[in-house]
Amino acid sequence: MKARAQPALAFWSDDEPLECVARLPEARDVVTFTFQAPSGALFAFRPGQFLTLELPVAGGPLHRTYTISSSPSRPTSLTITVKAQEASLGTRWMLENLHPGARLRAIGPGGRFSCLETPAKKHLFISAGSGITPMMSMLTHMYDGGRDPDVVLIACARRPSEIIFRDRLEHMASRITGIELAWVVEEPDPYRPWTGYRGRFNQLILGLAAADYLERDVYCCGPEPFMTAVREALAGLGYDMARYHQESFTAPLLQTEDVPEDVTPDEAITAQIEFAASGVTHDCAQTDTVLAAARAAGLNIASGCTFGVCGTCKIRKTAGEVHMVHNGGITEEDIEDGWILACCSNPIGRVSVDV
Repeated sequence: MKARAQPALAFWSDDEPLECVARLPEARDVVTFTFQAPSGALFAFRPGQFLTLELPVAGGPLHRTYTISSSPSRPTSLTITVKAQEASLGTRWMLENLHPGARLRAIGPGGRFSCLETPAKKHLFISAGSGITPMMSMLTHMYDGGRDPDVVLIACARRPSEIIFRDRLEHMASRITGIELAWVVEEPDPYRPWTGYRGRFNQLILGLAAADYLERDVYCCGPEPFMTAVREALAGLGYDMARYHQESFTAPLLQTEDVPEDVTPDEAITAQIEFAASGVTHDCAQTDTVLAAARAAGLNIASGCTFGVCGTCKIRKTAGEVHMVHNGGITEEDIEDGWILACCSNPIGRVSVDV
C-alpha cells in the first residue's frame, strides 16, 4: 500500500487540486466525500464555509458550490456532503463518477455563514435536509474545542432515515453537555416507531425544542421555502432578526451589500470590456454583467451562484469602473485591491479585466 505524505506545516490553497480519498454513503442519494491535499498540506477555514468544485462533466467544466461538512479542528482532511436531486447535474455526476484517487480543482474556501463570524454565548441551529452540513461543521468545531457549548439543533427531514449525520451528532451530544438535539420529520419510516416531533417546522415546535430561543443567535440553512418559514415564524414571535443568520445558494431575499448609489446602468448606453489576458475586446450594454459579456465573447470565467454570494467569479479589474451589487461574496479589502465579482458587475464606459 502506498504511504501517504505526512501532514506538512503548510496550508492548502486552491492552487492545488483536491484528491478524493474516501466516499461514505449517508442516506439515499447522499454521500460524504473526503479529500486531502496531495502535498500533505493542512486545511484552514471557518466552520460553515463552502468550496466551489470544478466538475469535469460532459460538455465542459461545471462549477458547483458545496458547504464543507468537516471542521477545521480536524485539518488533515476536508469533507463535502452532497445530496443529489432528480434534476441535479453536478451532484449526480459526483455520485456516479467521483471515487478515491480522482482529483478536482476547487475554489475557496469562502462565505460568512459561521458561528465564528458573530460570536454568541447561546446558539440555535435550524436546518432541513442537506442544510445540516454547515451545522455539522460548526457543532464538530464546538465539540472538539473541549468546552461545553450551549447550542440547540433543530434538524428537519422527510423521514428519520433521511436525517443526515444523526448517529454522529447523537454521539457528540452523549459525550458532553450543552448540545441539545431535536429531530423533526414529516412522516415515519415503515415498520419503525418514531417518538420525536412530527410535522413541519412551526412556532409550536420552536417553543418546545428551544424555549429560550429569544436568547439565542439563530443559524438557518435549508431550501428557500423552509428558510422563509423559519424567518416568518421568528419574526412573528418578536425575535430580534439582527441575530438571525442564514446560508443560501439561491438568490437572497435580504438586503444586498455595497450598493453604489451614484451610477445606474443604462441599457441604452454602450460599454466596452477589454479581456486583457485573452486579447479580446467586447462591446456590450451597461446592463450586461462582465460574466455575461465574457460568455458572449467566447471566454470562460469560473462561476457558481451568479448573484454575488460564493465569490467563485472573482477577477481583477485593471482599469475603468464597474457598478457592483454583491451579496457578501467579496471583502472590502479585495475591492480596494481591484477585485470584482464578474457575475454582478456592470461595466461603466471602458473597463479592462485580467481574464
